[in-house]
Order: sequence, then structure tokens, then C-alpha cells
Amino acid sequence: MASIYDFEVMAQDGSTKSLSDYEGKVLLVVNTATGCGFTPQYVGLQEMYDKYRDRGFEILDFPCNQFGNQAPGSDDEIHEFCVGRFSMTFPQFSKIDVNGKDEAPLYTWLKSQKGGVGGKRVKWNFTKFLVDRNGQVVARFAPTKEPKDIEAAVEELL
Repeated sequence: MASIYDFEVMAQDGSTKSLSDYEGKVLLVVNTATGCGFTPQYVGLQEMYDKYRDRGFEILDFPCNQFGNQAPGSDDEIHEFCVGRFSMTFPQFSKIDVNGKDEAPLYTWLKSQKGGVGGKRVKWNFTKFLVDRNGQVVARFAPTKEPKDIEAAVEELL
């Protein structure tokens, strides 16, 4: 695959979504969980989305239950929680695996572009991949990196 735009993923409602729909935008791809110690990062993610979406910024939220069973609900339950608790308005997709034999092809590609500190595996929830307007991964951020701490990198691409 040449860029993130070559992938299709399952939307939160079960339909197929082509990531080419986001062509020309700066993307932050995040694997999330509703019961994680990093879940409060949804606040910072939403603030960043509100601040930059009119300039061509999108956050793509991929719930993942691979780390400590911290996203056990259905896609609808996870979405309702995020909207209700954090007033989330950025796109959320169907729950996926980010590691292992069932990992989503999107994550296989993302990890091949930016391996991260511990190698190619995603270590935990709220790992973030920053993608430029050409669909290329330019940075990977650890779960401990707060959204406010990556704003400068986002702004540089906008």
C-alpha cells in the first residue's frame, strides 16, 4: 500500500469506509479503550479536533480490546459512552485488533511506517499515528503523550 488512502475499514455502524474519503487532510489515528487509564485523553483529543478540524484535521478513533480487556462493549456501547461522557464528535470506527494474527491491515501498514520505541507492536491503548496530507505516516506517539503535547506537530502539518 502506498498511503493510508488505500485502506478500507469498518465504520462504527458496520458499513465499509474508504480512507480515501480523508484524502488531503491531516489525520491522527488512535487506538482507544473506554476503560483505560488513558481514556481521559478523549477530552484533549476532542479539544484538538474542535480547534483544527476546520483547517483539514481529522481524528480517526479505532477502539481496541486487546489490552487488559479495556474496551469490552459493543461498537454501539463504546460510541454511546464516548459521545455521552466526552461529547466526542470525531469519527469512530468499529473495534479492531492492532496486533497479532487478526490485526487490521491498516495497523500492519501504520506499524511498518513507524515502528515505535518497543518495535513494531502497539504497546497499549492511545498509541497515536500522525499522517500528513499526502497519506504518509510522519510520527508515532506513545500512549503517555497527551494530545496537547502533540499539537505543535499537528499544526506544523496544517
